[in-house]
Amino acid sequence: MLWLPEGEAVQEVAQPLGVTRQTVYNWATRFQQRSTLDLAERLADGPRSGRPPTALGIIDPLVLEVIDSDPRDWGYAATVWTAPLLQRYLREVHDLDVSRPSVSLAIDRLDIAWKRPRHRLAQRPDTWRQAKGG
Repeated sequence: MLWLPEGEAVQEVAQPLGVTRQTVYNWATRFQQRSTLDLAERLADGPRSGRPPTALGIIDPLVLEVIDSDPRDWGYAATVWTAPLLQRYLREVHDLDVSRPSVSLAIDRLDIAWKRPRHRLAQRPDTWRQAKGG
């Protein structure tokens, strides 16, 4: 916006910014329409359409309080929490319908390391050879 009053052509302003001339014209029009506002509000981006993030910050404490517990304590037939299971838990217990990526992002924000279940084979007793006849 500062380059236009200095005599710069719209094309010369648009090119280094990587936008079209029409975008520069739209910016200039919006800047002029907001002449009653202070400079920061005149330059601020307009409101965007689309759904606002609903899970950001809301599910973090809910995941944190349950992640160290056993899912079987909550009635689930699993021994470790997974993103789909946490998604189901949030829907059933807290009535929050969140996406799987939202749960995964919450896990990342909380710095929780996913661990695969460790399968331990039965330890052989010291006398296993005797049991086999050897």
